[in-house]
Amino acid sequence: MDRSSSLLLLLFLLASSSSVMVNLRRFTGCAVREFTFVVRKPGCRGAHITTDACWGRCETWEKPTLEPPFLDSFQRVCTYNRSRVVTVTLPNCDANVDDRYSYVRALSCACGTCDITTTECVTSP
Repeated sequence: MDRSSSLLLLLFLLASSSSVMVNLRRFTGCAVREFTFVVRKPGCRGAHITTDACWGRCETWEKPTLEPPFLDSFQRVCTYNRSRVVTVTLPNCDANVDDRYSYVRALSCACGTCDITTTECVTSP
């Protein structure tokens, strides 16, 4: 491959990758994404856990109304469609401490109604 072909290929790859970034910024929907967090439990050292979580943006809107509660809203969030509870053993725990830790792993995600039992939701006063 000559120098001009290499330069042309590099420019094409750069243009392609920047258009992907624009599409992700405009992405509306819900997807499974890898997520890492630190678990801290009294009597155990902290541990990093990597799991799959839901990520995305869903159609949401609000409009004022003349009648109480003075707001008409449609709130959908990216939430678990299917999930599985995973239990791990934390390292370096004191002898009298339960070293098990459970968390949710997303198997699939979808835009849906906010469920306050699994998701932090914005609620009307």
